[in-house]
Amino acid sequence: MTNHEVLPLLDQVADSVSQVIAHARPELAGADPVVRRSEHADFQSNAALALAKRARTKPAELAEALTAGLTDDHGPITRVEISGPGFLNITVPDQLIWSHLAARLASSRLGIGAPNTGQRTVIDYSAPNIAKEMHVGHLRTTIIGDSLARVLGFLGADVIRQNHLGDWGTQFGMLIQYLDEHPEATWHHDELEPGTSAVSALDELYRAARGLFDADPEFADRSRNRVVALQSGDPATVERWREIVAESEKAFRDIYDRLGVLLTPENSVGESFYNHVLADVIAELTEVGIAVESDSALVIFSEEVNGPDGNPAPLMVRKRDGGYGYDTTDLATIRYRIHDLKADHLLYVTDSRQALHFQMIFEAARRAGWLTDDIEAAHVPYGTVLGPDGRPFKTRAGGTVRLMDLLDDATARARAVVHDKNPDLPADQLDQIAEQAGIGAVKYADLSNSRIKDYVFDVDRMVSFNGNTGVYLQYAHARIRSILRKAGDPDVAIDSTIELHPAERALALELDAYGTALADVSASLEPHKLCGYLYDLARDFTNFYEACHVLNTEGPVRSNRLALCQLTARTLQHGLDLLGINAPERM
Repeated sequence: MTNHEVLPLLDQVADSVSQVIAHARPELAGADPVVRRSEHADFQSNAALALAKRARTKPAELAEALTAGLTDDHGPITRVEISGPGFLNITVPDQLIWSHLAARLASSRLGIGAPNTGQRTVIDYSAPNIAKEMHVGHLRTTIIGDSLARVLGFLGADVIRQNHLGDWGTQFGMLIQYLDEHPEATWHHDELEPGTSAVSALDELYRAARGLFDADPEFADRSRNRVVALQSGDPATVERWREIVAESEKAFRDIYDRLGVLLTPENSVGESFYNHVLADVIAELTEVGIAVESDSALVIFSEEVNGPDGNPAPLMVRKRDGGYGYDTTDLATIRYRIHDLKADHLLYVTDSRQALHFQMIFEAARRAGWLTDDIEAAHVPYGTVLGPDGRPFKTRAGGTVRLMDLLDDATARARAVVHDKNPDLPADQLDQIAEQAGIGAVKYADLSNSRIKDYVFDVDRMVSFNGNTGVYLQYAHARIRSILRKAGDPDVAIDSTIELHPAERALALELDAYGTALADVSASLEPHKLCGYLYDLARDFTNFYEACHVLNTEGPVRSNRLALCQLTARTLQHGLDLLGINAPERM
């Protein structure tokens, strides 16, 4: 296979329209040709309507001029028709469509180039807290961040994943002190009942420590002293802290492995990592004059954001007691990623409630001289996972939903649905497919919604074989693979002289648009655009298969249709993989 780039037909048509615009009306050179896919032809250009006013002419007259130029041109256009007030309906040659299909089928990258080659992109996502269970609130950051890392990496970016663990602060002094005073407490994974994770036990012990901290002033004082011991490097305290971190990371890896998320321990960079540089960060911010004393604390007053009182909002760089908080650590983090990791592009995938915080962090980094015009930093916000009542998803008792419990529930529901669809599946295959379908259903339900919007977590809808679901796409892939197995999965040659059936044409043009869909995801940081593309592709394949015989057709027509099947299966599998979802061979 080659890895040659195949320029999408839409881009080729747009280039042709742009050239004709520039030739017919030089003053309009460089204008958007406004070319889109169309239900009335292969493509449609709305340029005549969009540009008529600037050209000081009527849309119909400009459309006539553009049509004449496109008809005379020997580019990728075979027919142009004017529709309505000036829409240009554009058709491309069958032979060109078949040749694009053949080139993509022969390419190891489906004909998609790598336009972002070399750009170093740091993506901050997941970020659970040590000694606490991962819950439903960690779902979106983990899934969205992982998909963006996959897409941007495929498109050529040098992606650096960063898992900013909450592993430092008062809570660890509290927990370590409690563990020392309660040696009977069990929390190591080898001491626990099967099915109970160390982080679950630590979470319960932290709750107990928190209750004692609030009720017993003497324990609270001992806990604060333990924080000082941790920060000053007391060997026994640091050793216990490291045990807690290690046990927690094992539990996080269980979640990541089950979700198919690509985060590894090497990607974990906790708050503690920056502890030794916080004083240097403060000194640098003070030296450049943006960190100033205020009411015995050190703050950076924003020049862009005002607080509720109308005064400039502050970032707390150093607290009155000399301690540091999230603001300081986040400033140290962005400084490290720019100076040490040499990032060109910084993405922070966190919930939308942190938008103001990151706006102020980015502002401070620019004023400090770290974040320059050559470096892009962006907050990638997302909405909330809601329960059936339209409120933030909780357990029946009102607590947070453990992420592992949520995945167990989805897998169990998927098992029932897959069994109903295919009751003859052996138990081991059923279990494997149910796991892939259940996890895929959860991820797709999240990613198929615009990330900024809230969405309702509805397991029954997620695992449905009908509608815009991950299971539907997985089943579509498995169905195509079944067709190809029945055909012997042959090597196929495409005969570009054969006339395209309308259903073949629609499917082939959709396949040609895969790279455009990925470019849209890269530009917007919206994985739901890839989900929408894959759903449309699966529907176009269904229409094609219902309209066009494949297995009982002979000769070059059969070969061409098997080529459409092969490229559709590969594209579905590849697209699902960029979403972090498995594409089973059978369902």
